[in-house]
Amino acid sequence: MLNNFVVPDFYPLAPEILLLSMSFVILLADLVLGKTQRWVAFALSIITLLGCAAATVMTVNAQTVLTMSNLFVDDLLSDFLKLMTYLSVIMVLVYGRQYLIVRGLDKGEFYLLVLFATLGMMVMISAASLLTLYLGLELMSLSLYALVAIDRDSKRATEAAMKYFVLGALASGLLLYGMSMLYGATGNLNIADISQVLYQGQADKTVLVFGLVFIVAGIAFKLGVVPFHMWIPDVYHGAPTVVTMLIGSAPKLAAFAMTLRLLVYALFAVVAEWQQMLLITAVLSIALGNLAAIAQKNIKRMLAYSAISHMGFMLLGLTSGVIGKEVDPFTAINAYSSALYYTLAYVLMSLGSFGMVLLLSRTGHEAEELDDFKGLNQRSPWFAGMMLVFMLSMAGIPFFIGFFAKFAVLTAAVKAGYLYVAIGAVMFSLIGAFYYLRVIKLMYFDEAEDKLPLVARTSFRILLSLNGIAVAAFGLFPDAVMSLCTAVLLHSL
Repeated sequence: MLNNFVVPDFYPLAPEILLLSMSFVILLADLVLGKTQRWVAFALSIITLLGCAAATVMTVNAQTVLTMSNLFVDDLLSDFLKLMTYLSVIMVLVYGRQYLIVRGLDKGEFYLLVLFATLGMMVMISAASLLTLYLGLELMSLSLYALVAIDRDSKRATEAAMKYFVLGALASGLLLYGMSMLYGATGNLNIADISQVLYQGQADKTVLVFGLVFIVAGIAFKLGVVPFHMWIPDVYHGAPTVVTMLIGSAPKLAAFAMTLRLLVYALFAVVAEWQQMLLITAVLSIALGNLAAIAQKNIKRMLAYSAISHMGFMLLGLTSGVIGKEVDPFTAINAYSSALYYTLAYVLMSLGSFGMVLLLSRTGHEAEELDDFKGLNQRSPWFAGMMLVFMLSMAGIPFFIGFFAKFAVLTAAVKAGYLYVAIGAVMFSLIGAFYYLRVIKLMYFDEAEDKLPLVARTSFRILLSLNGIAVAAFGLFPDAVMSLCTAVLLHSL
């Protein structure tokens, strides 16, 4: 048996191996220097993520590479999403540095948990098997549960972590049960092999459909869309703001990869079944997210409901890849690239919005209420302008990246024959514009209750400014990002 063992190619796993190795280095460094040199864990984490980015660029290959007994895939989609994940996590760490120091949370365990969560996302993104996908999902989820509860003195954070853990465990169970039924129906765990069996019509149809329902339920929870959205507002509100920022950004990229690999790569032969389920989920998410956000006075809860509606738009793009029973490659690529484009746009806008919340927070005060934004223009016209850009972009106002992301998704939906769904999505977006414009009104037309100057590190101010400029610039030149998303998917599907 040992004579038949083939040593796998570890080169495509270089970023994952580097991150895991550096995690142990950071653990030891924090053990030795943690109490006196708190900056070491932060600096090493940033260096590790930059190193992973360099390693990922080195592994870029136009050809899809499978390794580890076909459990791990390295293609352009995985490389692109990993690079965006590193960027998102680096932004979270830079944004959250001062917040963590002020609240006594700037500890090695925070950075280790963030890196392990990132490793889980990387494994999810490169999963070529149901086993690998579930392994990455659990590594990411368990790390996020611990991060939500990292402020042990906060009852609200502990409650949010318990809710997240219980509901997350339920969703993981649903997803695992669905995967087991998918294995029972096809006799395979490998995504490519499952797709092949389904195309040949050799799968047990009844077991397959039941498994598909559980898989869609698990995906819906991880994306935070209706009817599995209940955890989103409570977790966003209860978690420390820097952890909320993390949950609302990079994991969305991993969840997109999971959705694409499970539904499009593995289960495309039964697209008619999951397409209708996702369409209903997308419409309900857009409706409920925008309507519920209007009633919120806490900006973290408002952004939580906003996230539900935005993920609804992303799913609308995914469901628009097939027209009736016909598969047009151009239509499919256009729809999936619009969903990828929307995910990237949302992550960029979400990071900036939560960055502004962190900027307004100070010692002993969490800037979580909408009233904290009153008169922001009087305190800092520049950062009020940045928040203006983020809010207008999220509302889908021209000419920011959020507008073109919505336009791309709605165009794909109309081409797929979902004209009335697209009209409904536009109407709910108009309703949703109210709560974004309310923030702008508070910043520019209300008197400031807090006259204290905004205090932040230079790195924070520069990064937040670049974030706002990127949202505006990509809105002026949307074709560049859209073309990149299309090229990535063309070489990966």
